[in-house]
Amino acid sequence: MSLTTAEAACVYAALILHDDGVEITAEKINSLISAAGVDVEPIWATLFAKALAGKNVGDFLFNVGSAGPAAPAAGGAAAGGAAAEAPKEEAKEEAKEESDDDMGFGLFD
Repeated sequence: MSLTTAEAACVYAALILHDDGVEITAEKINSLISAAGVDVEPIWATLFAKALAGKNVGDFLFNVGSAGPAAPAAGGAAAGGAAAEAPKEEAKEEAKEESDDDMGFGLFD
């Protein structure tokens, strides 16, 4: 996925604000983008500021490349917890059945 110039400018502005310990707002993102001489529609800064409101940008930076947010995975596991555990148990049972020990003989007996 490639970023557009507007998206990249907003991302960099938000990272600069975070690095300086400044609250990330649409006005501050627009100020940085304007100072950089990049032409971006103001809606982009508003969208980024709303998306990052109340979030810890540092957590995003340290979780780059992780499997994804934990909340949806945990919610899915809680909703279908019993269903998710059943396949694991079946896999263990199949492994036991295929074992030579269960049949009473081994390869070199």
